[in-house]
Amino acid sequence: MTENLPRILVVDDERPIRRFLNASLSDKYTIYEASNGEEAIRAVTSERPDLVILDLGLPDLDGVEVTRRLREWTQIPIIVVSVREQENDKIAALDAGADDYLTKPFGAGELLARIRVALRRSGQSENEPIFTSGNLIVDLTLRIVTVNRQPVTLTPTEYDLLKTFIKHSGKVLTHHQLLRTVWGNGYESDTHILQVNISNLRRKIEPDPTRPTHIVTEPGVGYRLKIS
Repeated sequence: MTENLPRILVVDDERPIRRFLNASLSDKYTIYEASNGEEAIRAVTSERPDLVILDLGLPDLDGVEVTRRLREWTQIPIIVVSVREQENDKIAALDAGADDYLTKPFGAGELLARIRVALRRSGQSENEPIFTSGNLIVDLTLRIVTVNRQPVTLTPTEYDLLKTFIKHSGKVLTHHQLLRTVWGNGYESDTHILQVNISNLRRKIEPDPTRPTHIVTEPGVGYRLKIS
């Protein structure tokens, strides 16, 4: 029964791309299509999809602008797919509110994995008091962090940083987003303070801080808390 499948809106002006995505995803998801930005916004309103796959290079509105407009009223997961490989394009899309970014060409398997993470994250209750990922457990009510069942002591800033990652688990967070959320306005360009705190946090929660499995780096863009 396809009506029980999660609904995905594919937004791309190239018909071959839409056809490829439809073929790759239609056995697991109900697919809707849009070929431009205005059409995409109308489709999100009318079809209420569970996730949007969005190209940046649309003929009317840039995908970043589409993301900004959607974020004015919905937190639907948005995965950007684009031929643009520049870090500033990725940062612009993520800062506008996109959840993830894939550079074309990409494999269907990788896209499916990103979709599963985004849907899983969107389905999690923000009021969930216990976060668990592998050997990491965080009791958000009692502010207790344990690794391998051993308590870990974090500074207030390290805890706020970890809590921000948990709230957006699975989502890429840019340096700008993290600095603004944890430190506030005026710190958006102070990447050194972020790097120091990320390094300290990794030393406390990662099995091997030199090969992090919880907080992973998205080169030139930011960081992501992996869900396992």
